[in-house]
Amino acid sequence: MLTILTMTIDRIEPVPLQEHVFKLHLSDGTVIRTQDYVIADLGLYPGVQMDAEKLQQLQDAAGLASAKNRAVRIISASGVSKRELERRLTQKGETVQDAKAAVEWLSDLELLDDAKTAEQLVRSAVCKGYGRARIKQILFEKRIPEEYWEEALSQVPDMDDAVDKFIRQRLKGRDPDQKELKRTIDALLRRGHSWSDIRAGLRRYSDSLDLEDTYE
Repeated sequence: MLTILTMTIDRIEPVPLQEHVFKLHLSDGTVIRTQDYVIADLGLYPGVQMDAEKLQQLQDAAGLASAKNRAVRIISASGVSKRELERRLTQKGETVQDAKAAVEWLSDLELLDDAKTAEQLVRSAVCKGYGRARIKQILFEKRIPEEYWEEALSQVPDMDDAVDKFIRQRLKGRDPDQKELKRTIDALLRRGHSWSDIRAGLRRYSDSLDLEDTYE
């Protein structure tokens, strides 16, 4: 005859500094953290008997709630793609199943859209003065599907002003020597600007600069 193990919820207490999050202390020493709505949905309170089925139900609901809550925090802090959000959730310890469910949940609420995220990332990169190459790298790093790149990159304006501003701030009116000139060029290349745009910017700064063959 099988013995069905049961336990009791000894107490439920709020987690300090985490609104709507509570700890459930079970009689076997298990502690489960979850949202208040999970506790309400499952009708849990101190003294409730928990068999294996009820415990699994609680653990599943708590896991999904954790993934959803963490997903909301991540997208509130920065623009991420669906793939990137799923990766970050699993990296933080959420299960693959809960991570996928949280991503689908946000997508259904129209709070997660790869096309809009791509446009947001491009606008942010342009404001920072990055060139197209660096912007493409950002889209790649954020795991934006390539099908959304072209439309998002169409928003990138002529970057002459960004190049000119960087050169002026870097050189501050000086006539740079070759070492300083190379450092300036390398910095602009790292920011994703093409050599042709950099060369044109340096010519606008000063037509007397000696741009050696190594830069051509």
